[in-house]
Amino acid sequence: MEVLFVARQAGNRETEEPIVAAVHGYAFGGGCELAMACDMIVASETAQFGQPETLIGVIPGAGGTQRLTKAVGKSLAMDLCLTGRRLNAREALAAGLVSRVFAPEVFLEEAKKLAREVAKMSPLAAQAAKRAVRAALDLETAVGLRAERKDFYLLFDSKDQKEGMRAFVEKRPPRFKGD
Repeated sequence: MEVLFVARQAGNRETEEPIVAAVHGYAFGGGCELAMACDMIVASETAQFGQPETLIGVIPGAGGTQRLTKAVGKSLAMDLCLTGRRLNAREALAAGLVSRVFAPEVFLEEAKKLAREVAKMSPLAAQAAKRAVRAALDLETAVGLRAERKDFYLLFDSKDQKEGMRAFVEKRPPRFKGD
């Protein structure tokens, strides 16, 4: 198994920085759980995902049952966790487990390209978007909408927002500084 992480600043799962996982080959058990702890997963066409722990008499123990269910839904999560079945990269994409799939020879460069694209965004906006999406998984919709709206309004007071609007009007790339 090979799970690589590409990000502007990789850190623990609670980091505010967006994290892109690049998966090539097998991501079973802990490897799948590690990839699911990231914000986006880019997979090689050769990647396979699964939670085969029941095959050895245990269950996923690092968030696999929880993150997998939220990513692919109850029925497929049950199938994978109870049978040890694997998903290939295309199946994982169709199920919503991964964001993008590429040929093995280009997948890592594509994962880096995605990380660079995210890194060009306003750090404040990227962090707020990450918080809001994560909140959507854990909060009632009304509570999540209030949190989203709060960050939306707070961002309008940032220098990054003003720079982004100015760059849009001037038809040039923005130069975000994170303030």
